[in-house]
Amino acid sequence: MNRPIRRVAIAVGVLMCALLINLNFVQVVKSDSYRNNKNNRRVILNEYANPRGSIIVQGTPIAESVPTKDELKYLRKYPDGPTYADLTGWYSLIYDKNGLEDAEDGLLSGNDSRLLGSRITDLLTGRTPEGGSIELTVNKAAQKAAVKGLGGRRGAVVALDPRTGAILAAASSPSYDPSVLSSHNLDAIQASYKKLNDNKEQPLLPRAFQASYPPGSVMKVIVAAAALRDGKKPTDVIPAPNVLQLPNGGTMRNFNGETCGNGKTTTLIQALTISCNTAFGQLGVTVGQQKLQDEANLFGMDGQDFSMPLTVSGSSMGKINDGSQLAQSSIGQFNVQMTPMQAAMIAAAVENNGTLMKPYLVQQELAPNLSVLNKTDPQVQSQVLPADLNSELQTMMESVVKSGTGTKAQIPGERVGGKTGTADNSDKNGKALAPHAWFNGYAADPAHPIAIAVVLENAGVSGNESAGGEAAAPLARDVMKAYLDDTSGR
Repeated sequence: MNRPIRRVAIAVGVLMCALLINLNFVQVVKSDSYRNNKNNRRVILNEYANPRGSIIVQGTPIAESVPTKDELKYLRKYPDGPTYADLTGWYSLIYDKNGLEDAEDGLLSGNDSRLLGSRITDLLTGRTPEGGSIELTVNKAAQKAAVKGLGGRRGAVVALDPRTGAILAAASSPSYDPSVLSSHNLDAIQASYKKLNDNKEQPLLPRAFQASYPPGSVMKVIVAAAALRDGKKPTDVIPAPNVLQLPNGGTMRNFNGETCGNGKTTTLIQALTISCNTAFGQLGVTVGQQKLQDEANLFGMDGQDFSMPLTVSGSSMGKINDGSQLAQSSIGQFNVQMTPMQAAMIAAAVENNGTLMKPYLVQQELAPNLSVLNKTDPQVQSQVLPADLNSELQTMMESVVKSGTGTKAQIPGERVGGKTGTADNSDKNGKALAPHAWFNGYAADPAHPIAIAVVLENAGVSGNESAGGEAAAPLARDVMKAYLDDTSGR
């Protein structure tokens, strides 16, 4: 009789232990997983029960939460959404978050540890908890000029304050409206996302920060900097043959068989002014791969991603195996890849006496009561050139705009420097496409300088190296002028 009772008791004990183990597993081990599961209705209701903080540009919200009368108490809206989509990203019931909505989620949602005191006060007083806000460095006039100038064409614009690293404009085209992904209608969100994601023009791609392109002759600025550091002077005579025999086989020619200088030599400054391929192909080989790579690293082209706080893809010279590949890389072809942000950083460093400042997008982080939690202080990233050599590079870049390939970037009364680029590229099958058009440069206004980069995808005529000067330079000029003419908030 006792044996069956003991067996039942043991069985019940085992079941009780299993129940307790499972209960602890669910409540302790799996609690975060269940709590954060997007299919958990309670999580969604709680997330939308309180307003997120705003994302602000010059006093105007470009992302804000507004009250609703439906089950989800607040709706995320993006006034002028397509203009700032690269920056805000979206906040969605289905597709989570990206852009600043993701990078600054802790503060915007109110979960940042710095807001603990505010949350406790709200709990005690019965007020609705709110998220903190962020104020961006962006200039409205420059941003709107960038979007208008792109005009729906595939490409991007990035503008920086070269003295601080503050991002003044960042726009990609084509763009999209984040509001269509932030509605409370699940079917509408899914349909909108599918349409955007399936679009071959890639409107969801933040080209300004995460698209990499062959930079073409924009790369010559770095080669020129390395040559100056190596002892060259702007007036030095360098080889510039009509046909350059490459060290490991192959040849390099100038556009349309053009002649640089006397057909054999030209000066360094004139080579940059007219964008002479053979001169810079040979110059890169003469300076050497290591020195070029060292200089590229100083400008930020080290292949590493960085955040500001949005992620910026790394730019790189790529793998170079021999002298012929080095010559091609020196004119921004072969494996060289550059983001628009990187191109803007190059121009910014040259304008700022050779000092590259770390780019940043968030000017201030604010508590719900608008007290300042944090203010970004400008930081030096590197010294790309000593000031005396950088002054020579400025002279060379300003010659490009005064009398070379970049004359359409001229702004009356302003000292403008720049570099055009026309980059050959091909599709995934190796078929040649129309070249990308580039311009990077600066307006060295004493009070309000600006550095800029523009890329327009496949904007040139195949075989025509003037695309950068014809298509990209005018857009850069218009954005810089819009910023210089703007007096708001200064």
